[in-house]
Amino acid sequence: MSLSKDEVRHVALLARLELSPDEEEKFSRQLGQILDYMERLKTLDVTGVEPMAHAVRLRGPERPDEVRESLPREEVLGGAPARVAGGVAVPKIIE
Repeated sequence: MSLSKDEVRHVALLARLELSPDEEEKFSRQLGQILDYMERLKTLDVTGVEPMAHAVRLRGPERPDEVRESLPREEVLGGAPARVAGGVAVPKIIE
């Protein structure tokens, strides 16, 4: 399958891209190959394959989420270069 140059120009317009005539020709072939591959994927039997939100399974936390004693404030702030109102002072980066 090959996309027409008009179709490539339309996609380029939607993507706010300026393409040279050589790029239009090149992308016409490449986008056609991608669409051909997508058609091949449609033929796969995915019966029984559960839909996924991610390509790999995400693992949950390694430890239970439970309330524990936190570090003492002075120990946490001990390495801070500057403090303000009981917290760490950081340089202002947004006006």
